[in-house]
Amino acid sequence: MGFEAPLWRAIAVFRIAALVYAATLVVRNVEEYRSPVAGWVVLALMTAWTAYTSYAYADPARRGWPLLAADLAVAAGCLLATAWVERPDRIFEGAPTLPMAWVAGPVLAWGVSGGKRRGSLAAVIIGVTGITVHGISGRGYMPTQATFNGVVLVFMAGFVVGHVAKLGIEAEARLARAIELEAANRERERLARRIHDSVLQVLTLVQRRGGELGGEAAELGRLAGEQEAALRSLIGSRSEPVADQGAADTDLRTLLAAHASTAVTVSTPATPVPLPPRTAREIDAAVVAALDNVRRHCGPGTRAWVLLEDDPSGVIVSVRDDGPGMPTDRLAAAAEDGRLGVAQSIRGRIRDLGGRVTIVSAPGEGTEIEMVVPLP
Repeated sequence: MGFEAPLWRAIAVFRIAALVYAATLVVRNVEEYRSPVAGWVVLALMTAWTAYTSYAYADPARRGWPLLAADLAVAAGCLLATAWVERPDRIFEGAPTLPMAWVAGPVLAWGVSGGKRRGSLAAVIIGVTGITVHGISGRGYMPTQATFNGVVLVFMAGFVVGHVAKLGIEAEARLARAIELEAANRERERLARRIHDSVLQVLTLVQRRGGELGGEAAELGRLAGEQEAALRSLIGSRSEPVADQGAADTDLRTLLAAHASTAVTVSTPATPVPLPPRTAREIDAAVVAALDNVRRHCGPGTRAWVLLEDDPSGVIVSVRDDGPGMPTDRLAAAAEDGRLGVAQSIRGRIRDLGGRVTIVSAPGEGTEIEMVVPLP
């Protein structure tokens, strides 16, 4: 719908309310007019033009200069008609003009369509026209204090509404661009996690095995290593997976139990731990990445333990191993080298779920990764 649509609807409502007020004054003062018939004609024109502009401005394609110029011309014409409809003595005494506040409608339209400068220009034209009414009424050029007050109010309306509308439209455009960029970044990170969990691991395996076998296999391993490095450099952006809609909850225990083996012990609560499918899948994928790190970086015979804890405020999943541990600067060095397994496959996933990851490790003491995810 956009930021402008409500503004144009508000202007249409203002025109109708101002028309009702002007009609009330015409009905009350028509007997005092120099030409009552002309007063009714002006009121009929204002009514017809209000109906037309409410329809015309609703379509963005018609909000161009022809309609804006015609709108301002009709308002100025109805304002000038006061000099022939009202008696000169009443104008001299400060009688209200025929359209009253209705003339502010075009000023607001100009402000919304072009900002404070265009709104101020329309206000000046309407203000000069209102002052001119006193010059052609037959009693001399004697605008009243009420006339000047009206000019100032119309000018302020055109300036402020135009300024606010311009700021709102620009903010909406920036927000749309930011959302677009964020969506693109989130999608890139989602793909990066998928790549890390599949392609990069295969390339790493080929590189390691090729170096062990030697000969032509070593060359193949070298090429795989180069491609791995090139691919890692492309997957360093943030993202957030798209949430599932309307799907039944998934028991996280079932997903985690599938990782149990002679080297991995999985402990879960006795009761189900239901989570939205996307949340459960992302937590399970983070656990898979943690266990894969154990297999890749720890020696043979290393054991791992997966512990699932269910809390009223969320779930806690811990992955602990009895491997050699790692230095405190290992993760930072891996990130600098483009190895983002922990940063994206674990921390990235949990962060996107609104949770946090704590990693505790020291040389010779194993590693523990604790993932805390709040319930949606």
